[in-house]
Amino acid sequence: MIVEETFYRPPELSREPRTLPAETYNLAHVLLKRAATGCLFVPIRSMQFLAILDGEEFIFVDREGRRMIELAWQHFAPQGRGSLEEPVSYEAVYYSPAAAEIMRQIQGELHKALRDLEQKSMPGGRARVIPLNGKSP
Repeated sequence: MIVEETFYRPPELSREPRTLPAETYNLAHVLLKRAATGCLFVPIRSMQFLAILDGEEFIFVDREGRRMIELAWQHFAPQGRGSLEEPVSYEAVYYSPAAAEIMRQIQGELHKALRDLEQKSMPGGRARVIPLNGKSP
């Protein structure tokens, strides 16, 4: 079942360079790869926000029925890292007067929400080891 959502982008108020911890960036992209549609909806319950992630941009909207983008993270530059453990630079774009205040908390809360989503989406079931030499372990 494909659901289409429409969000509106108001005029940009400001933008600033930021960095995202590697653990958050890497987890977001692992979950994006698992998403069948190439888009990931991440509820951030602690803040009543919804994050919508795709390969190019993360947007954040108030979950109280509004469709206006309040904050977006764009222009991720993972190629600038020397290793997978280094943070990723990006630009935070503010669309609402409250966006700078939201930014103070949302980066950490997004990581928690991604971990929760990962726990819910982990494939269950049994596994078995198949020896390469044909002998039982």
